[in-house]
Amino acid sequence: MLIAATPDNEAARLAALYDLLLLDTPAEERFDRIVAFAATEFDVPIVTITLIDTDRQWFKARTGTELCETGRDISLCSHAILEQDILVVNDTLLDARFADNPLVTGMPHIRFYAGAPLTMPSRLSLGTLCLIDRKPRTLDAMELGILRTLRDLVVLELRNISEVADA
Repeated sequence: MLIAATPDNEAARLAALYDLLLLDTPAEERFDRIVAFAATEFDVPIVTITLIDTDRQWFKARTGTELCETGRDISLCSHAILEQDILVVNDTLLDARFADNPLVTGMPHIRFYAGAPLTMPSRLSLGTLCLIDRKPRTLDAMELGILRTLRDLVVLELRNISEVADA
């Protein structure tokens, strides 16, 4: 298993995340609707809106899992925030970064992962909107476009929270 590198802008990224005052807050319908729609649209069992904290990934919204968080060291989303665009892993068992990851070899048995970085206008990626399946799969160009649009909706909500916090 390969642990994701720490982003070069980690201090600023964490400061922006903490400024949102969103970590460990209750579920919110505006985020829950997005993950529910994504689960249906992509026919995947698990969708999360994940925020990457110092040593954990915390799920602001989730469907298909009871987990609220996992360690950052085993987080696939920690790899996705390093990307400019969506990180798609068609089959985790065929990817050396993830083949022996406990989230792949054990519950929830991740075989497919697509993580769209939640990148703010400041160019700081705070987390992901991610799709997870228990079987390998691919996304076509239209599906990638839909995932980008849903990601943009999450980022818009995060921007709204940021603007209120700054006011």
